[in-house]
Order: sequence, then C-alpha cells, then structure tokens
Amino acid sequence: MSIAAPGALSVEDAGNPKIFTDEKKEHDLLEPAHVAYGSRKPRFEDFVFYAQVQRESEHDDLSVEVGQKFGPLGLWRRRNTVALGPTETEKEKDGIATSPVDYDIQTEGLTEHERDRVDAWRALRLTSWAGAFYLCTTDILGPFNAPYAFRVNGYVPGVFLYFFMGCLAFYGGGMLWYLYVKLDSARFPVKSYADIAERVAGPYFRTFVTFLIFVHMIVNVGNTCLGNAQALSQMAKGNICFIVAVVVWTLVGMVIGQIRTLKAYGWLANMAVWLNYLLIFLSMGFIAHSEPNYSSAKAAYGIAAGPVIKQTFSNYPIYERVNGIMNIVYAYGGATIFPQIIAEMRRPMDFLKAMSIAQVVIMTAYMMYGLFVYSFQGQFTLPLAYQGVANYPLQTVANVISLVSGIIAGGLYGNIGLKVAYVNIVEDILHGPPLNSRTGRITWTISVIVFWTVGFVIGTAIPQIQNLSGMVGATTNVHFTYSFPTGFYFIYSVMSAAAAGDPAYVPGQENKRVDTWREWSRWKRGLTGGSRKEVLFRYFNGTLCLAALALGGIGIYGSAVSIRASFVAGSPTSFSCAAPV
Repeated sequence: MSIAAPGALSVEDAGNPKIFTDEKKEHDLLEPAHVAYGSRKPRFEDFVFYAQVQRESEHDDLSVEVGQKFGPLGLWRRRNTVALGPTETEKEKDGIATSPVDYDIQTEGLTEHERDRVDAWRALRLTSWAGAFYLCTTDILGPFNAPYAFRVNGYVPGVFLYFFMGCLAFYGGGMLWYLYVKLDSARFPVKSYADIAERVAGPYFRTFVTFLIFVHMIVNVGNTCLGNAQALSQMAKGNICFIVAVVVWTLVGMVIGQIRTLKAYGWLANMAVWLNYLLIFLSMGFIAHSEPNYSSAKAAYGIAAGPVIKQTFSNYPIYERVNGIMNIVYAYGGATIFPQIIAEMRRPMDFLKAMSIAQVVIMTAYMMYGLFVYSFQGQFTLPLAYQGVANYPLQTVANVISLVSGIIAGGLYGNIGLKVAYVNIVEDILHGPPLNSRTGRITWTISVIVFWTVGFVIGTAIPQIQNLSGMVGATTNVHFTYSFPTGFYFIYSVMSAAAAGDPAYVPGQENKRVDTWREWSRWKRGLTGGSRKEVLFRYFNGTLCLAALALGGIGIYGSAVSIRASFVAGSPTSFSCAAPV
C-alpha cells in the first residue's frame, strides 16, 4: 500500500485566512464535532433520515462547481428546499417511515454557529469522480512487494489470490460507500472511517477504530524507515551501521512531520506519485538486464547463489505462504481513508465508479509487476523488488528514487496517524490546545518527535520488511478493507430492519420506538426482518466479516512464526548493525 497525498483538502486543512477572521473560529467551524439534536444526541433514525434528504438534494443539485460565487463568508450558502415523501401517504425507506416535510430541513433548528459549520462542510465538497479515482489509485498502489507474494505462493496461487483479494477489496470499498451514502448528510457529516464505526457500533467502537488507525499509521512509518534504511545501506555497500541508517531517516521524518496540513504536502505528494510510477518501469527494465542480487537474498533468506527456480505451486512452509497472503492484504489496504475521499466529492454517489476503475488498474499493475519480476528472479526475489538488482549503478538509481518517494510517504503516514491521535486524545480526552493554535504548534512538534521515535523502535525491532508488512496486513489492513465494511453493513441492516416497526419519523421530534434493544422483539425484527433477499444478503456480509476476522488471526500467527524463523535462519537481529539485505 502506498499513500500519496490527496489533492483535495482534508477537514483539518480546509482553513483559508481570507474566509475566516481568526484561527479559533476556523478551527471551531471545521472541527469534527457532532451537532446535538435539541436536548438529546442524534440517533440512528436521525442519521438515516437526513442522509436521505442529502442524497435527494444531490440528485437535484450537482453541488458547487468551480468558479461559482460564494456567500458572505466565502462559504456556500445555497439553501436546498427538499420535499420528502408523498403528500398524502407516508413513505418508508431503509426501515425509517417519514412524514411529509417541506422546508430547509438540513439546517432547521440549528443556531447560527451550527449553520456556519454545516455550510463550511458543504464548501469542501469539490472533488470530482476523476479526482477520487486519482486519490484511490495513489492511496493503494504500491506493487513493490507483489513479486515476493508470488515467490512464496507460486504462479497459480499468486494470480488467484491477487484476483480474489482484489475483488473482495472492491466489495469492501463498495460496502463503505453504501454505508456512507446511507449515513452522511450536511447536518451530520461523515468525515472519517471512525464516524461510520460510531454510527453503527457506538462510541466505544469508534475509539477502538481510531486506535487501530493510529497503530496502522505508526507501523507504516516504521516500515518506511526500514525500507529507506535498506536502500541507504545498499547505496553505502554495507559500510554503514544499519541502525544508524534507520536513525537518519527517523530524523528526516521528524523534520518533514513538522508540516501540519496535508494541503502543504500537495506538490511533494504529486512528485511522490510520479516517482513511484517511474520506479516501477525502471526497476522492470533493470531486473530484465541484471542478475538477481544474490548477496541480498542470502542476507534476507539465507540462500546461496544458484539457478533461478520458479514454481507453479510453491513448496514453502505454510507460515511463509500465509505471510505472503498478508502481504497481498497489505498491498490492497487503503480503505482507511475512503470515507475522507467520499466526504470531499461533489457527488458521493459517483465514488463507486471511481473506485471500480481504480481497483481494476491496481489489480492489473500488481499482477503484471509481480509476475514479471518473479519470472526473472524466482526464489531470489526480495521483499522490495527494486532492491533485487545486482548491478550497483542501476541498484543505486532505484534506491535514490525510492528514498525520495519513501520519505514523503512516511511523512504522510505520520501526518494522518498523528492527526488522528491529536484530535481524539490531545483535544477530546485531554482537552489540550486546538491543533491550529500557537500552543498546538508546540504540542504538535513534541508529538511528532515521540511518534517517529516509536516508528524507529518498531522498524529496528523487526528488521524484516516482508514480515512487518505481513503483520500490518494481519492486524489492521484486513479489518479496514474486509471485516469492518461487511460487519458494519450487517449491523446497519439489523438496525434498519428493527426500525421498520417504529412509528413514522418526524424531524425535530424524538422518535418513540415501540421497543428497545433490551427486548427480544426488536432483536427478532432486526435479525429476521425484511425480504428473503435482504436477509440472505445480511448474513452473507456477516459471514464475510467472520471469515475476514479469522484470516486476520491466521495472518498474525503466520507473521509471528515467520519473524521467528527469519531470526533463527540468521536474519539480522533487533537493533543490529547488520543490514537485512
């Protein structure tokens, strides 16, 4: 997986000094907070109702176009009047019965400050489907471990697994998109993966998902430090202590990490995208005209030089094959920021088209690159394929390109992961200073140093990039890409079916439910309600969720055993001067 920076603005980065008169007001308007509904917190029925209003509004209005005039504060203030439901009869949709309404429903009953926040969020929805395609592709595409997955699985299982896991990754992304359009509105915007988690599984699960996102990003930072240190070690021909090489890139990451906004990463990120593409094609050309890097293969796997052996079905131990599968899961990871991409689209309904094309492009790139490199290098294929070139000048060209793109990617991982931790821990739990304040600047600087230090510890404790990637895939990617989207849909479907028995929903009034989740009658409606097709689809997703959870457990086992076996086989130990390549 490779994150290249979004071209669209993120919630925290949308501030424009020409729009807002002071820093605090900008932060208040764009902070990811929930609008209270009168004297109570919004419930499932509120989210579903206003999401329906939002989608009907988007169907009639293609939203803000580039160059359109803005309101007094530079924000879009167009008021959408939506008539919901038949004029004489009630209408039921997604289990929520609605009564006729005809007013500016999204902002009805809100204070002026809350209306400003709604308008501020509307103003961010500028990305087209083509922009979303670009973001999805650059977020996920990172094929440099694909040849390793073919090495440990063989031609046939490798092709099957890349196709099958790619299809499931597309399906999981589709489920996230479906949940987004069913739960997001201008009044109650879905701004992140954690927002979806909270609306279907509650605030405690939101905290758990936030923690996993943080872990995911910090381990990716460790992986980036490790990969860049390997490149630097190869360039120095091993004449540098490996742990020192990791320290070098950790310090560089700390410097780049001082950039707080993704908007400021714009030109760096675009450069990283094209550098990655350049590295793909150059490394294919280099590998086709160079012997395998036997010395690096010996350091990584403990195998001696010899003829290249390619296998239709591999005969490696099962734990190595499982670790290879987790590298495939890792490669398709990227769904973590899908909700953030959708949140900035003019028409969220178009995301499915963008993601579909992106997944086809990504799957094709993985298979072509993986098969090409494995066919030339066989058992000597390295976890980072471009490092498997014996010719030193060609190897150095590839490593220099990877160093630049890698540290930019690491900076993005750090920015996203630390921002998640800052907003949820420093601001919400510890009630610390806002990120955009002067005190927040100091707090952010300290947090960056701590964050990259932990990444350094992770990278040097497990100096085997294929095993670390497998562990990341097993502990986080498999859940964000496969188990959570299907599991969340199952819960959403149960809640929708249960709500079908409640009275008609009236906006602004507390909906009186006929029963509660403490009663079996509501559980029965939720678990068995709806048409036969709906029930089968509900349990199909529930089964996929359980299967993905099991895959994650098996992956953790496979990665752990593979890490142990690598150390036993003579791979460099933790915090060692010896390089793993």
